[in-house]
Amino acid sequence: MRPQHCSLLVLTLLGLLSGCRRPSGSDGEDAGTRAPPVPGLQGSVTVKGSDTMVLLGQRWAERFMKVHPEAKIQVTGGGSGTGIAALINGTTDIAMSSRPIKDAERQQAQQRHPSGPVELPVAVDGITFYVHESNPVEALTLEQLKAIYLGDTTRWKDVGGNDAPIVVYSRENSSGTYVFVKDTVLGGEDFTPRALTLPGTAAVVNAVGLERNGIGYGGSAYAKGIKELKVKKDAASEAIAPSPENIQNGTYPLSRRLYFYLPRQATGTTRAFLDYVLSPEGQELVTTVGYFPVK
Repeated sequence: MRPQHCSLLVLTLLGLLSGCRRPSGSDGEDAGTRAPPVPGLQGSVTVKGSDTMVLLGQRWAERFMKVHPEAKIQVTGGGSGTGIAALINGTTDIAMSSRPIKDAERQQAQQRHPSGPVELPVAVDGITFYVHESNPVEALTLEQLKAIYLGDTTRWKDVGGNDAPIVVYSRENSSGTYVFVKDTVLGGEDFTPRALTLPGTAAVVNAVGLERNGIGYGGSAYAKGIKELKVKKDAASEAIAPSPENIQNGTYPLSRRLYFYLPRQATGTTRAFLDYVLSPEGQELVTTVGYFPVK
């Protein structure tokens, strides 16, 4: 074979071999080298409900999505009642609630998913009553708190404070915290019409921090820049501070659990998210935000 014919043959073979290469991706990398997505962790999970739990839910979601970037966890508030309503009508995957689900709500949820709803305690909290830092009152009994929030006691001097009117702050009736206080402190009776309703615990804390004669309530994690009252079961009982130890062991009279509710047993990304929430890392985050791990 002549030398020029050999050169032409080599060039032709090289051209054919180069045409057999795999196509490159748009980023210039070989498309065949991309890591496959993690099975079962794509798509979105919606989490809705308790304003008390929003900050905690968002922190869980942020950490989870760092490990699983293909997943999307959407966390919004609106109150425990709003979250449970969304669970009932099928518009959320997880409802956050700072109170147990009611029997009527459970029955409504079962009409859509007969095997549900699934209840999952995810953290422990204590309902704290807040006053201004300058308020001399250090502790109140459950009966005194009830009298204030029913409107029977209207001046601080009647509970050991200054001769000044009590400015009462409360949460909206869709709030699980509102329901907890109504059931546990007020014995199911209605709040005084004088109570000023605010849309979230942070708003209550801010209002009490500005109003020297104010009183409000909310989750212990939000108690910044105000005074937390000790609570006595009755006049003869010891005043118990809402300390981490007292809340977690149940000594504090207004301790409660925080819940996730699901329409049915979780699978896929939802299950992976729940596993993270209850993992040592997820429960450590509970403490970081200001709540307490579930036992």
